[in-house]
Amino acid sequence: MTRPVPDYTLRRSARARNARLNIRPDGELVVTLPARAPERWATELLEARRDWVDRHRSRILAEAARLASRPALGEGRPVPLGGLAHALTVAPLPGEWRRTRVVHDDTAEPTLRVEVARDDGRTLPGILEPWLRAEARDALERRVAVRARDLGVEPRGLAVRDQRSRWGSASRRGTVSFNWRLVLTPAAVLDYVVVHELAHLREFGHGRGFWRLVRDHVPEADAARRWLRAHEPELRAALDR
Repeated sequence: MTRPVPDYTLRRSARARNARLNIRPDGELVVTLPARAPERWATELLEARRDWVDRHRSRILAEAARLASRPALGEGRPVPLGGLAHALTVAPLPGEWRRTRVVHDDTAEPTLRVEVARDDGRTLPGILEPWLRAEARDALERRVAVRARDLGVEPRGLAVRDQRSRWGSASRRGTVSFNWRLVLTPAAVLDYVVVHELAHLREFGHGRGFWRLVRDHVPEADAARRWLRAHEPELRAALDR
C-alpha cells in the first residue's frame, strides 16, 4: 500500500535552481522550489527521500522532546558558555546597586549569577542574551584580529547577529558576521567559524581551494563542523524558557 506524502510547507525562491527539503526543529517539512517549478516537484522529492525524512524527522522530534523535558531556565538548567555547562543562579541585587548584572565566576565551578534589580521587568532570557552578545563580540573581535593576520586578510567590519540558520557569513564588501551563540561553544569551534568566514574573503565559494585554506589553518575543521551539527538544537534553545 502506497503511503501518502506527509504534510509539508511549500516555499518558492527566485534564487533556487532545484527543489530543496528541510526539516525544522519542530518536525515541520519545508520544501523550497524555484519560482516557476510545478508543485509536483515537491511531492516527487518527498517520495524519493521518504526513508531519509522518516529517519531524520524521528531524530529531530526526539531531540525536541528531550529539550522540552529540561528544567526551566533559572530552575536548575545550566547555560553553556565556552563549551562548558555553567550553573545558573538568580538572586535579588544586593546593596545599593540599581542595575541588573551578570557575574561570571569560574573560581570553584563554572557559574553565572544573575543579580536582578528590583525594578527590572525583563525576563531571564531578556537579561542573559544582551550580556552573552557582548561577551560574544569581545571573543569574536579578539579571534578575528588574530586569524585575519594568519590568513592575510583585512575585514572591513564585524557584526554579531542572531542568524536563524547560519553560524557566520562574509560579504564581498569585506564584512564578516557571526551568530552570537558561538560564545556558547568551545573555543576551538568558535575559532573554526572565524577562520571559515575570513577564508571567504579570499575564496568566496566552497570549492577545493577554500576547504584547503580552511584546513591549513584549522586541521580539526571537520570535527568542529560535526560538533556544531550535533549540538545545534541545544545551542539554538539555550535560552528558551
